[in-house]
Amino acid sequence: MDRSPRPRPHGSGAVRLAALAALLADETRAAFCLALLDGRAWTAGELARYAGVAPSTASEHLGRLVAGGLLAEERQGRHRYVRLVDERAAHLVEELASRTASGEPERPRSLRAASAGSALARGRTCYDHLAGRLGIGITEAMTVRGLLRQDTGFALTEAGLEWFAALGISLDRSGRRPLVRGCLDWTERRPHLAGAAGAALCAHVLEAGWCERVGSGRAVRVTSAGVQALSKALGIDAASLTA
Repeated sequence: MDRSPRPRPHGSGAVRLAALAALLADETRAAFCLALLDGRAWTAGELARYAGVAPSTASEHLGRLVAGGLLAEERQGRHRYVRLVDERAAHLVEELASRTASGEPERPRSLRAASAGSALARGRTCYDHLAGRLGIGITEAMTVRGLLRQDTGFALTEAGLEWFAALGISLDRSGRRPLVRGCLDWTERRPHLAGAAGAALCAHVLEAGWCERVGSGRAVRVTSAGVQALSKALGIDAASLTA
């Protein structure tokens, strides 16, 4: 009687999941995906410098990420630009990043790294919405004021829809993307506002000058105009917006 182990009948879902996990199982590719969480397109050269690898190495890794469906690429002249393919890919990367955080603050290797980490924790973009203490503060203020519900999943109330309209923020409700959803914040360990409404709000605060980007990374800071506007719109304590 043959007692040799029989191969397990893995389905196509298991094959695809393993392939996706393999894409992020390399430190360089993972670094690329984390950098692209700022929602912008980067050139292959910029990502190579960011990760500290040779351009040829970066090109090879980017090819795998594009072929695997995590990144999309565009070519303009001799430049090759890449970005996360959509919000679902960004949510996957952010969610995985939150699960790898140990709960203990990582000791920065330099003063520059400490400053960058502090800025990201204070406020940043997570693909196309606000994260960090800024994103959490806005989300909690919206909930307290009855604009957003979190008790049965994220949902805008009628007052919330009117609030967006009063600010002149148009909400795209025609696509497949959810209007609102919670995205687990990897530094604060609480959900911040994502979805179409989160993206629209983030675009508004940047275009209105309420927030500005810090350097070329994901970090954002609230401007003096933003402190006044967010305090008025959501009753957020001014000191907490710059802490």
